[in-house]
Amino acid sequence: MPRITRTVTTAVAVSALALSMSACNRGPSDSGAQSGATGGASGTTITLAVSTLNNPFFVDLRDGAQEAAKEAGATLDVVDAQNDAATQANQVADAVTKQSSVVIINPVDSDAAGSAVKPAVDAKIPVVAVDRAVNGAEVASLVSSDNVEGGTLAAEALGKAMGGKGDVIMLQGVPGTSASRDRGKGFTNGVQGAGVKVVAQQPANFDRTQGLNVATNLLQAHSGVTGIFAENDEMALGAVQALGSKAGKDVKVFGFDGTDDALKAVQAGTMVGTIAQQPKELGKVAVQTAVEVAGGGTVEKDIPVPVKSVTKDNVAEYLK
Repeated sequence: MPRITRTVTTAVAVSALALSMSACNRGPSDSGAQSGATGGASGTTITLAVSTLNNPFFVDLRDGAQEAAKEAGATLDVVDAQNDAATQANQVADAVTKQSSVVIINPVDSDAAGSAVKPAVDAKIPVVAVDRAVNGAEVASLVSSDNVEGGTLAAEALGKAMGGKGDVIMLQGVPGTSASRDRGKGFTNGVQGAGVKVVAQQPANFDRTQGLNVATNLLQAHSGVTGIFAENDEMALGAVQALGSKAGKDVKVFGFDGTDDALKAVQAGTMVGTIAQQPKELGKVAVQTAVEVAGGGTVEKDIPVPVKSVTKDNVAEYLK
């Protein structure tokens, strides 16, 4: 873990120890949307506004946040925007009405999130962004993977798997998200030295079914491609479906996130690799940062969580 992350974690650990003496556990609500522990003497309440829970990556992020909230004795309310920016804005507004101590937002759209968090900022409620940046608003901190570096690592590894030559299709994430922008930027920079060429790119919105459909269409238009980079694993797995028996043989597929399904695909050889993030760590550090901010502490504006390139050579280290 980088130095900056250790600093926040250490500070929060001290706070969590003090809080745990008076905190009691609270189980998940009937809807499964809320979890955590009662706030004890601190009374810290955190709203975690997630872009979508219809994605294993964000389920892991939520789970990490729940673990950290329980350890800190904070109350965590998890709300799912189901990839709708307007819904997320309403959820943040509701958090303000409920007077949450802190709002953690994983934006559906980084640009739209600026206006979405404005009511919280105006109400002096701190906002922590996780995984994706908030554009157009001042937040207390951004806890995120190094997406640019991850995109560059993906380009290098995919280029190597393709033998340093060939055409690539790029499946992009949700337009307007910092994750999609930064991963695409890193990959575009990386391919310049990898000997391969991006011949087509199109959003598939971080979704497996859309990844299948977009990859199918692009492969028909560009039948000679020998590589596909997807800005998340769900789209990569959709591309694997589109390729059928060609996946991993005639066409090399590289993803991003390090989800369980993707790691199994790397082990099976249908994907040549993925960039492993640490979604549980992202959730944990976001909550730890939120607790620190709620207690009046000072945190870094940017808190990076490392990423690593995973291929068949090292995938066994990541499989659960």
